[in-house]
Amino acid sequence: MGDVGDQDQAPSEVIPLAEAVTRLHGPGAPKFAELFAHGTLSVEIYTPRDIDTQQPHDRDEVYVVIAGRGDFVHAGQRSSIGPGDCLFVAAGIEHRFENFSPDLALWVFFYGPEGGEVTQPPR
Repeated sequence: MGDVGDQDQAPSEVIPLAEAVTRLHGPGAPKFAELFAHGTLSVEIYTPRDIDTQQPHDRDEVYVVIAGRGDFVHAGQRSSIGPGDCLFVAAGIEHRFENFSPDLALWVFFYGPEGGEVTQPPR
């Protein structure tokens, strides 16, 4: 994987899942790790443990479920999630994972400006 924040990165990148998950193992390991950054894009891996204590973020966010199952609570809704599901959360929206299996792991993609991207009216 490239160095996070490296401004002289190659024009493409491969982030092996096996390598990414090693960043979250061991005593005192974090729940998330940033794996790649380019422009406004930040790619992370996230594995909530016990209780998901996230707060709303200042940028738009996309999750892709790698493994595990649970409930995604977002903007007053509850959705069951599982491997392969793709979730979008606009900047500033309260969200969290509940009732999740111990193996829940997610790719996380933050992008865009603080405050989120502005929705364009339909043409």
